[in-house]
Amino acid sequence: MIDLNAEQLALQKTARDFAEREIAPAADHIDALPHDDTTPYDVIRPIFEKGVQLGFTSLLLPESDGGLGLSAIDLCLIMEELGAADVAIAANYFSLTATMNLMISRAATPEQKARMLTNAPRLWSGALSEPNIAGSDLFCPSPEPGIGVQTSARREGDQYRISGHKSAFVTNAGVADAYIVMARSSFDRPPAQGMTMLYVPKETAGLSFGRRTEMIGWKTAHHCELYFDNVCVPVENRIGAEDQAGMIFASAPEVSVGLAACYVGLARAAYEYALDYARRRVSWGKPIISHQAVGLKLTEMYVQTQSARLLVWDAAAACSSAPMQAATLKAPAAKTAAVDAAIHNAQKAVEILGAYGITREYKTAKYLNDAWIGYSCDFTRDILRLGMVEFL
Repeated sequence: MIDLNAEQLALQKTARDFAEREIAPAADHIDALPHDDTTPYDVIRPIFEKGVQLGFTSLLLPESDGGLGLSAIDLCLIMEELGAADVAIAANYFSLTATMNLMISRAATPEQKARMLTNAPRLWSGALSEPNIAGSDLFCPSPEPGIGVQTSARREGDQYRISGHKSAFVTNAGVADAYIVMARSSFDRPPAQGMTMLYVPKETAGLSFGRRTEMIGWKTAHHCELYFDNVCVPVENRIGAEDQAGMIFASAPEVSVGLAACYVGLARAAYEYALDYARRRVSWGKPIISHQAVGLKLTEMYVQTQSARLLVWDAAAACSSAPMQAATLKAPAAKTAAVDAAIHNAQKAVEILGAYGITREYKTAKYLNDAWIGYSCDFTRDILRLGMVEFL
């Protein structure tokens, strides 16, 4: 077990207070609205801006880049608290922006960091997946260059011309201030070796968006399709070297670790919600927690939460001590375990609440729908674990 120091305990409390005061009420408000009647970010933007002021999106950045210079463990402490209030707000707005800031800090030039981080867009989006291309193509061992991302980035003098279409599941698409786009700069090499990472501000000509995607959960999030109609960006907007986007992305295990921590928060929230209900609900003349069938479910939920948290913290520690191991083994293990724990706990919470568990009056159905989103988010459980095999 990792002993938290006084500064970390204070950080954790700050995040929990913020989550309870700001995030939870906003999530409840959005959840009560019809899908087509709201753009969630209109409600969340002022909350996100408060979180930015608290340093939640810059905590991983070195102080030289305007950040707090904190660790991945600190990221986990914050994201678990935010995720317990609403996993989608935590993962999509806060965790993604915090970890993409770090990825840019590691790969960008001093000029780019001054432009993109010092005067940072407040909200990032990363555009990788495509509607007719399996995300798992990134893990395909075949050297066949025809598979994988088909959105192209052709170098024309001092600019790149982007053409293509990104899927309906691009996080923050349509509301982000800027986009980190993964596009093919080489079609004669395997996809992981032929992609380039480009910075595209939201107002760039030729960039357009589809309608907001409706999913079974994550109602507070915003996803939609992106269209690139001969979008031109200067070479100065290329992050890292040409054809090196895959390597840059792989060098940031904090992306998966931050998402995993959000799901530990959801697993904990489902457990605590069911525990509180079981202490108050009475059957056969006593609180239902006294019934062995309920008590065993709660102990399973506790074990799942604790186990997932320790895996996530272990992966977070490895981000600095063993980054390659973190990227190839520990981060995907942590992400899949945390999502598994959230799904397990949400399902058990539904069972413990009985008939109330399937009503909208209680949060258990929301927990379950939000938990299942994590299974496919940032690659499925199966493909992540399949990718781990060669590094065992």
